[in-house]
Amino acid sequence: MVRPFGRLYDGMLQAHLQNLRQMAFVTGARQVGKTTTCRAQGSHYLSWDDTDDRRNILKGPAQVASVLALERLSDAAPVVVFDELHKHRRWRVFLKGFFDKFGDRCRVIVTGSSRFDIFRRGGDSLMGRYFLYRMHPLSVGELVRTTPPESAMLVAPPARLPSAKLMALQEHGGFPEPFLHADPAFSRRWRRLRTEQLVRHDLRDLTQIADIDRVATLVELLSNSSATQLNYASLARDLDASVDSIRRWISTLSAMYLGFSVRPWFRNVKKALRKEPRWFLTDWSMVKEPGPRAETLTACHLLKAVQTWTDLGLGDFELRYLRDKAKREVDFAIIRDGEPWFLVEVKRSETVLSPHLAHFQAQTGAAHAFQAVMDLPHVARDCFERRDPCVVPLWTLLSQLP
Repeated sequence: MVRPFGRLYDGMLQAHLQNLRQMAFVTGARQVGKTTTCRAQGSHYLSWDDTDDRRNILKGPAQVASVLALERLSDAAPVVVFDELHKHRRWRVFLKGFFDKFGDRCRVIVTGSSRFDIFRRGGDSLMGRYFLYRMHPLSVGELVRTTPPESAMLVAPPARLPSAKLMALQEHGGFPEPFLHADPAFSRRWRRLRTEQLVRHDLRDLTQIADIDRVATLVELLSNSSATQLNYASLARDLDASVDSIRRWISTLSAMYLGFSVRPWFRNVKKALRKEPRWFLTDWSMVKEPGPRAETLTACHLLKAVQTWTDLGLGDFELRYLRDKAKREVDFAIIRDGEPWFLVEVKRSETVLSPHLAHFQAQTGAAHAFQAVMDLPHVARDCFERRDPCVVPLWTLLSQLP
């Protein structure tokens, strides 16, 4: 399948298929490019949405193996892609049986819509039989290079993204179709249809939530609240629902990749806030105000980095933020193997260094503290050369991340 650009995940999946026997589970937001990427790696493609494929899958692993001619000797193990398999009520049982009996004759990729992650989180009878890869929208780093990071070089040298691509990424987001079209009318229609699909179809079809109308209102409220702290009690009052219901609905929407929450980091931080997460949309192009959009874009890039490093086995990484009761705050903290690694404060144009960076760097012991400014032009210097709090161009910093 021909694509106008390569993806970071091409190399990740190629390395997995060459070196590991486990199945590759690929999850991510709806329309982020999972099916296209996975089909590019596979020699066989079976979709639950195809009537013939579904009939064969329902007959069991032996029937699928026969259709794929796995009894034949081949030069290399064929790669089988199962798409939308989570719609099969007994998909775990099918995969376990197929992998245990035929896993030595082929390599397996399993992918599907964003809903797949909800199903994976249930009782996991497949433990030890798969590795998870979380696929994200396009980012600055992925647009300048598609080589997966390695343990010796988590961050890459800085690289300049051409201005046209940079503008398209800011205005239209990182989902491939609106990014490639770079047309405001197309992007508006695409976002509306994607949100409607998630709320009116995905939630209704595959969750226990009955009150779809109130969840749709919650989606609207969350879409206007990116880069702010979640106030469950306030949302509960607005929607005339219980706080527990709001928490459960937001958890489900997060699992379906509408957005994500970032929790505060409080170890070694005096009088730190502990309970109030911040909410960010997965599609920053939906955020209208420039300041929150810059923070949301940065949050999405940082989350992609920490999940990519973690999925590749390069360490255990988390995305957090810092805030204390004196209202000192730093937007983001990257945690590496349980310790703060670098801090990021996002500004649109402000170049006067925030004193909060030095304050929290001293408390946490983070190696780096960046004030990342969106309006500053790209600089061809490694941000990670600096150990003291410093002002850096946002695009330079983001270009060094996967």
